[in-house]
Amino acid sequence: MSLDLFSPVTLGSVALNNRMVMAPLTRNRAAEGGVPQAMNVTYYEQRASAGLIITEATPISPMAHGYPALPGIYTEAQIAGWRKVTDAVHAKGGKIVIQLWHVGRISHPSLLPNAALPVAPSAIKPKGQAFTYQGLVDYVTPRALETSELPAIVQDYVHASHAAMTAGFDGVEIHAANGYLLDQFLRDGTNQRQDQYGGSVENRARLLLEVTQAVVDAIGADKVGVRLSPVNPFNDMRDSQPQYTFDYVTQVLNPFGLAYLHVVEGGIHGGGEAEPFDFGAMRKLYKGAYMANLSYDKARANAAIANGHADCVAFGVPFIANPDLVERFAQNAPLNVADSSTFYGGSEHGYIDYPTLA
Repeated sequence: MSLDLFSPVTLGSVALNNRMVMAPLTRNRAAEGGVPQAMNVTYYEQRASAGLIITEATPISPMAHGYPALPGIYTEAQIAGWRKVTDAVHAKGGKIVIQLWHVGRISHPSLLPNAALPVAPSAIKPKGQAFTYQGLVDYVTPRALETSELPAIVQDYVHASHAAMTAGFDGVEIHAANGYLLDQFLRDGTNQRQDQYGGSVENRARLLLEVTQAVVDAIGADKVGVRLSPVNPFNDMRDSQPQYTFDYVTQVLNPFGLAYLHVVEGGIHGGGEAEPFDFGAMRKLYKGAYMANLSYDKARANAAIANGHADCVAFGVPFIANPDLVERFAQNAPLNVADSSTFYGGSEHGYIDYPTLA
Protein backbone atom coordinates (compact mmCIF):
# COMPACT_ATOMS: atom_id res chain seq x y z
CA MET A 1 0.00 0.00 0.00
CA SER A 2 1.47 3.34 -0.98
CA LEU A 3 1.76 6.06 1.63
CA ASP A 4 0.18 9.50 1.31
CA LEU A 5 -0.65 12.59 3.35
CA PHE A 6 -3.41 10.74 5.18
CA SER A 7 -1.24 7.83 6.36
CA PRO A 8 -0.30 7.88 10.06
CA VAL A 9 3.37 8.29 10.97
CA THR A 10 5.42 8.49 14.16
CA LEU A 11 8.13 11.14 14.54
CA GLY A 12 10.26 10.18 17.52
CA SER A 13 7.81 9.81 20.42
CA VAL A 14 5.03 11.73 18.64
CA ALA A 15 2.41 9.62 16.83
CA LEU A 16 0.60 11.60 14.11
CA ASN A 17 -2.82 10.82 12.64
CA ASN A 18 -1.69 12.15 9.25
CA ARG A 19 1.42 13.57 7.57
CA MET A 20 0.13 17.12 7.12
CA VAL A 21 2.16 19.45 9.34
CA MET A 22 1.19 23.04 10.13
CA ALA A 23 4.40 24.98 9.54
CA PRO A 24 5.63 27.57 12.07
CA LEU A 25 3.96 30.89 11.22
CA THR A 26 4.77 34.18 12.93
CA ARG A 27 1.49 36.04 13.61
CA ASN A 28 2.48 38.77 16.16
CA ARG A 29 -0.61 38.47 18.34
CA ALA A 30 0.65 37.66 21.85
CA ALA A 31 -0.51 39.68 24.84
CA GLU A 32 1.62 41.90 27.09
CA GLY A 33 4.75 40.16 28.38
CA GLY A 34 4.83 37.70 25.49
CA VAL A 35 1.97 35.70 27.00
CA PRO A 36 -0.29 33.66 24.68
CA GLN A 37 -3.90 34.88 24.99
CA ALA A 38 -7.41 33.58 24.31
CA MET A 39 -7.37 34.18 20.55
CA ASN A 40 -4.06 32.29 20.29
CA VAL A 41 -5.71 29.30 21.98
CA THR A 42 -8.60 29.43 19.48
CA TYR A 43 -6.23 29.75 16.50
CA TYR A 44 -4.27 26.61 17.34
CA GLU A 45 -7.33 24.67 18.50
CA GLN A 46 -9.03 25.36 15.14
CA ARG A 47 -6.08 23.71 13.35
CA ALA A 48 -5.72 20.65 15.60
CA SER A 49 -6.67 18.24 12.78
CA ALA A 50 -3.15 18.74 11.36
CA GLY A 51 -1.03 15.66 12.02
CA LEU A 52 1.36 17.99 13.84
CA ILE A 53 1.27 21.69 14.64
CA ILE A 54 4.60 23.51 14.90
CA THR A 55 3.98 26.77 16.74
CA GLU A 56 5.10 30.17 15.60
CA ALA A 57 8.78 30.77 16.35
CA THR A 58 9.02 31.54 20.08
CA PRO A 59 11.87 33.48 21.72
CA ILE A 60 13.84 31.59 24.35
CA SER A 61 14.91 34.68 26.32
CA PRO A 62 14.37 38.46 26.44
CA MET A 63 17.46 38.91 24.19
CA ALA A 64 16.06 36.47 21.61
CA HIS A 65 13.21 38.78 20.49
CA GLY A 66 13.15 40.51 17.11
CA TYR A 67 9.56 41.49 16.37
CA PRO A 68 6.57 42.99 18.25
CA ALA A 69 3.95 40.93 20.08
CA LEU A 70 5.78 37.60 20.04
CA PRO A 71 4.94 34.91 22.59
CA GLY A 72 7.91 33.74 24.68
CA ILE A 73 8.72 30.48 26.44
CA TYR A 74 10.84 31.54 29.43
CA THR A 75 8.52 33.02 32.10
CA GLU A 76 5.92 31.37 34.32
CA ALA A 77 3.15 33.49 32.76
CA GLN A 78 4.18 32.45 29.26
CA ILE A 79 4.24 28.78 30.28
CA ALA A 80 0.73 29.13 31.73
CA GLY A 81 -0.49 30.81 28.53
CA TRP A 82 0.96 28.06 26.34
CA ARG A 83 -0.53 25.39 28.62
CA LYS A 84 -3.99 26.57 27.56
CA VAL A 85 -2.94 26.15 23.92
CA THR A 86 -1.55 22.64 24.35
CA ASP A 87 -4.53 21.52 26.42
CA ALA A 88 -6.93 22.76 23.73
CA VAL A 89 -5.01 21.07 20.90
CA HIS A 90 -4.73 17.79 22.82
CA ALA A 91 -8.43 17.87 23.67
CA LYS A 92 -9.11 17.85 19.90
CA GLY A 93 -6.73 14.90 19.39
CA GLY A 94 -3.92 17.00 17.95
CA LYS A 95 -0.15 17.07 18.53
CA ILE A 96 1.89 20.25 18.96
CA VAL A 97 5.57 21.14 19.26
CA ILE A 98 7.04 24.57 19.93
CA GLN A 99 9.67 26.19 17.72
CA LEU A 100 12.53 27.61 19.82
CA TRP A 101 13.90 30.88 18.48
CA HIS A 102 16.79 33.27 18.94
CA VAL A 103 16.77 35.91 16.20
CA GLY A 104 20.37 37.06 16.65
CA ARG A 105 21.08 40.14 14.54
CA ILE A 106 17.53 40.35 13.12
CA SER A 107 16.33 42.63 15.91
CA HIS A 108 16.58 46.23 17.08
CA PRO A 109 17.55 47.87 20.39
CA SER A 110 13.95 49.09 20.84
CA LEU A 111 12.85 45.43 21.10
CA LEU A 112 15.56 44.33 23.55
CA PRO A 113 16.17 44.81 27.31
CA ASN A 114 17.86 48.12 28.18
CA ALA A 115 18.00 49.00 24.46
CA ALA A 116 20.81 46.47 24.03
CA LEU A 117 22.47 45.87 20.69
CA PRO A 118 21.36 42.68 18.94
CA VAL A 119 23.96 39.88 19.07
CA ALA A 120 25.38 37.81 16.24
CA PRO A 121 28.36 35.60 15.38
CA SER A 122 30.03 38.62 13.76
CA ALA A 123 29.40 42.36 13.73
CA ILE A 124 27.86 42.42 10.24
CA LYS A 125 24.82 44.64 9.71
CA PRO A 126 22.03 42.99 7.71
CA LYS A 127 20.48 44.81 4.78
CA GLY A 128 16.87 45.79 5.30
CA GLN A 129 14.68 47.03 8.12
CA ALA A 130 13.48 45.79 11.48
CA PHE A 131 9.75 45.54 12.20
CA THR A 132 9.34 47.42 15.52
CA TYR A 133 6.54 48.94 17.60
CA GLN A 134 7.48 52.28 15.96
CA GLY A 135 7.27 50.83 12.43
CA LEU A 136 10.05 49.85 10.05
CA VAL A 137 13.53 51.10 11.00
CA ASP A 138 16.95 50.26 9.59
CA TYR A 139 18.80 47.35 11.16
CA VAL A 140 21.76 48.24 13.33
CA THR A 141 25.22 46.66 13.36
CA PRO A 142 25.00 43.81 15.88
CA ARG A 143 27.52 43.04 18.58
CA ALA A 144 29.66 39.95 18.00
CA LEU A 145 29.13 37.43 20.78
CA GLU A 146 32.12 36.63 22.97
CA THR A 147 33.10 32.96 23.04
CA SER A 148 32.44 33.01 26.78
CA GLU A 149 28.79 34.05 26.22
CA LEU A 150 27.80 31.03 24.12
CA PRO A 151 27.30 28.52 26.97
CA ALA A 152 24.64 30.83 28.46
CA ILE A 153 22.78 30.87 25.14
CA VAL A 154 22.90 27.07 25.05
CA GLN A 155 21.41 27.09 28.56
CA ASP A 156 18.62 29.43 27.36
CA TYR A 157 17.60 26.71 24.89
CA VAL A 158 17.66 24.14 27.70
CA HIS A 159 15.56 26.36 29.98
CA ALA A 160 13.06 26.95 27.15
CA SER A 161 12.90 23.20 26.45
CA HIS A 162 12.10 22.41 30.08
CA ALA A 163 9.51 25.22 30.02
CA ALA A 164 7.97 23.69 26.89
CA MET A 165 7.59 20.33 28.63
CA THR A 166 5.97 22.06 31.63
CA ALA A 167 3.60 23.79 29.20
CA GLY A 168 2.50 20.42 27.84
CA PHE A 169 4.14 20.40 24.41
CA ASP A 170 4.81 17.09 22.66
CA GLY A 171 8.29 18.29 21.72
CA VAL A 172 10.40 21.19 20.49
CA GLU A 173 11.84 22.29 17.16
CA ILE A 174 15.23 24.03 17.21
CA HIS A 175 15.01 26.88 14.68
CA ALA A 176 18.31 26.92 12.77
CA ALA A 177 16.86 28.41 9.58
CA ASN A 178 15.80 31.60 7.77
CA GLY A 179 18.66 33.86 8.83
CA TYR A 180 18.27 33.74 12.61
CA LEU A 181 21.01 33.15 15.19
CA LEU A 182 21.89 29.47 14.66
CA ASP A 183 21.67 29.91 10.88
CA GLN A 184 23.90 32.99 11.19
CA PHE A 185 26.54 30.75 12.76
CA LEU A 186 26.12 28.04 10.09
CA ARG A 187 26.58 30.22 7.01
CA ASP A 188 29.88 31.90 6.18
CA GLY A 189 28.22 35.06 4.86
CA THR A 190 27.34 35.98 8.45
CA ASN A 191 29.97 34.05 10.42
CA GLN A 192 33.48 35.49 10.11
CA ARG A 193 34.68 34.48 13.56
CA GLN A 194 38.28 33.56 14.34
CA ASP A 195 37.55 31.28 17.33
CA GLN A 196 36.37 27.64 17.45
CA TYR A 197 32.90 28.74 16.27
CA GLY A 198 34.06 30.21 12.95
CA GLY A 199 36.02 29.35 9.83
CA SER A 200 35.59 25.67 8.92
CA VAL A 201 32.15 24.12 8.53
CA GLU A 202 32.94 21.97 11.58
CA ASN A 203 33.42 25.14 13.61
CA ARG A 204 30.39 26.96 12.17
CA ALA A 205 28.16 23.98 13.00
CA ARG A 206 29.49 23.76 16.56
CA LEU A 207 26.88 25.98 18.24
CA LEU A 208 23.96 24.16 16.59
CA LEU A 209 25.41 20.82 17.68
CA GLU A 210 25.97 22.06 21.25
CA VAL A 211 22.39 23.37 21.42
CA THR A 212 21.03 20.14 19.96
CA GLN A 213 23.03 17.98 22.37
CA ALA A 214 21.94 20.05 25.36
CA VAL A 215 18.26 19.99 24.38
CA VAL A 216 18.40 16.24 23.64
CA ASP A 217 20.01 15.66 27.04
CA ALA A 218 17.28 17.77 28.67
CA ILE A 219 14.11 16.27 27.15
CA GLY A 220 15.11 13.30 24.94
CA ALA A 221 16.00 13.07 21.25
CA ASP A 222 12.58 11.59 20.47
CA LYS A 223 11.01 14.97 21.30
CA VAL A 224 13.45 17.18 19.33
CA GLY A 225 13.37 18.36 15.70
CA VAL A 226 15.72 20.74 13.88
CA ARG A 227 14.82 23.14 11.08
CA LEU A 228 17.31 24.14 8.35
CA SER A 229 17.07 26.37 5.25
CA PRO A 230 20.24 25.76 3.20
CA VAL A 231 19.65 28.40 0.52
CA ASN A 232 16.99 30.77 1.84
CA PRO A 233 18.44 34.27 1.20
CA PHE A 234 15.87 35.91 3.52
CA ASN A 235 17.43 38.20 6.17
CA ASP A 236 20.43 38.91 3.92
CA MET A 237 21.85 35.38 4.14
CA ARG A 238 24.32 33.52 1.94
CA ASP A 239 26.92 30.79 2.07
CA SER A 240 29.84 30.28 -0.32
CA GLN A 241 29.28 26.48 -0.47
CA PRO A 242 25.72 25.72 0.62
CA GLN A 243 25.69 22.11 -0.59
CA TYR A 244 28.94 21.30 1.21
CA THR A 245 27.86 23.16 4.37
CA PHE A 246 24.40 21.62 4.69
CA ASP A 247 25.32 18.12 3.54
CA TYR A 248 27.82 18.21 6.43
CA VAL A 249 25.25 19.57 8.91
CA THR A 250 22.77 16.87 7.85
CA GLN A 251 25.30 14.10 8.42
CA VAL A 252 26.39 15.34 11.86
CA LEU A 253 22.75 15.52 12.98
CA ASN A 254 22.23 11.82 12.18
CA PRO A 255 23.77 10.41 15.39
CA PHE A 256 21.33 12.31 17.63
CA GLY A 257 18.39 10.17 16.50
CA LEU A 258 16.12 13.22 16.33
CA ALA A 259 12.35 13.08 15.94
CA TYR A 260 12.72 14.76 12.53
CA LEU A 261 14.71 17.10 10.30
CA HIS A 262 12.58 19.96 8.85
CA VAL A 263 13.99 21.50 5.67
CA VAL A 264 12.91 24.67 3.84
CA GLU A 265 13.61 23.59 0.27
CA GLY A 266 14.42 26.96 -1.31
CA GLY A 267 13.88 30.65 -0.61
CA ILE A 268 10.91 32.09 1.28
CA HIS A 269 9.68 35.56 2.30
CA GLY A 270 10.86 37.24 -0.92
CA GLY A 271 14.52 37.23 0.07
CA GLY A 272 15.65 37.06 -3.57
CA GLU A 273 16.78 34.13 -5.70
CA ALA A 274 17.88 30.99 -3.87
CA GLU A 275 21.14 29.31 -4.91
CA PRO A 276 20.87 25.97 -6.75
CA PHE A 277 20.76 23.07 -4.29
CA ASP A 278 20.17 19.32 -4.53
CA PHE A 279 17.66 18.63 -1.75
CA GLY A 280 17.28 15.03 -2.93
CA ALA A 281 20.97 14.42 -2.23
CA MET A 282 20.74 16.07 1.19
CA ARG A 283 17.66 14.01 2.04
CA LYS A 284 19.48 10.77 1.11
CA LEU A 285 22.18 11.64 3.65
CA TYR A 286 19.64 11.91 6.46
CA LYS A 287 18.79 8.61 8.19
CA GLY A 288 15.76 9.79 10.20
CA ALA A 289 12.33 11.26 9.46
CA TYR A 290 12.43 14.11 6.94
CA MET A 291 9.88 16.94 6.83
CA ALA A 292 9.75 18.83 3.53
CA ASN A 293 8.57 22.43 3.35
CA LEU A 294 8.07 24.97 0.55
CA SER A 295 5.21 25.58 -1.84
CA TYR A 296 3.93 22.01 -1.70
CA ASP A 297 0.36 21.38 -2.81
CA LYS A 298 -1.59 18.17 -2.22
CA ALA A 299 -0.34 16.43 -5.38
CA ARG A 300 3.33 17.31 -4.91
CA ALA A 301 3.17 16.39 -1.23
CA ASN A 302 1.59 13.01 -1.93
CA ALA A 303 4.24 12.32 -4.58
CA ALA A 304 7.07 13.27 -2.20
CA ILE A 305 5.71 10.89 0.45
CA ALA A 306 5.01 8.07 -2.01
CA ASN A 307 8.50 8.20 -3.53
CA GLY A 308 10.25 8.38 -0.15
CA HIS A 309 11.57 11.95 -0.44
CA ALA A 310 9.55 13.08 2.59
CA ASP A 311 7.97 11.41 5.62
CA CYS A 312 5.67 14.39 6.12
CA VAL A 313 5.10 17.79 4.53
CA ALA A 314 4.67 21.17 6.21
CA PHE A 315 2.14 23.68 4.86
CA GLY A 316 2.20 27.34 5.84
CA VAL A 317 -0.13 29.84 4.18
CA PRO A 318 -2.78 27.18 3.38
CA PHE A 319 -3.15 26.53 7.13
CA ILE A 320 -3.49 30.27 7.85
CA ALA A 321 -6.57 30.51 5.60
CA ASN A 322 -7.91 26.98 6.06
CA PRO A 323 -8.16 25.79 9.67
CA ASP A 324 -9.70 22.58 8.28
CA LEU A 325 -7.04 22.09 5.58
CA VAL A 326 -6.86 18.34 6.28
CA GLU A 327 -10.59 17.93 5.65
CA ARG A 328 -10.44 20.11 2.52
CA PHE A 329 -7.60 18.03 1.08
CA ALA A 330 -9.47 14.83 1.94
CA GLN A 331 -12.57 16.06 0.07
CA ASN A 332 -10.68 17.87 -2.72
CA ALA A 333 -12.65 20.93 -1.61
CA PRO A 334 -11.73 24.46 -2.70
CA LEU A 335 -9.39 26.40 -0.42
CA ASN A 336 -9.95 29.80 1.18
CA VAL A 337 -7.55 32.46 -0.09
CA ALA A 338 -5.25 33.97 2.55
CA ASP A 339 -5.37 37.71 3.22
CA SER A 340 -1.69 38.66 3.47
CA SER A 341 -2.53 42.08 4.95
CA THR A 342 -3.56 40.34 8.18
CA PHE A 343 -0.61 37.94 8.49
CA TYR A 344 1.45 39.98 10.97
CA GLY A 345 -0.26 41.59 13.94
CA GLY A 346 -3.79 42.87 14.31
CA SER A 347 -7.00 41.48 15.71
CA GLU A 348 -9.02 38.29 15.43
CA HIS A 349 -9.82 39.29 11.82
CA GLY A 350 -7.68 37.27 9.43
CA TYR A 351 -6.61 35.10 12.35
CA ILE A 352 -9.51 33.05 13.72
CA ASP A 353 -12.39 34.06 11.40
CA TYR A 354 -11.58 32.03 8.25
CA PRO A 355 -14.62 29.84 7.43
CA THR A 356 -14.54 26.05 7.61
CA LEU A 357 -16.40 23.70 5.26
CA ALA A 358 -18.89 22.96 8.02
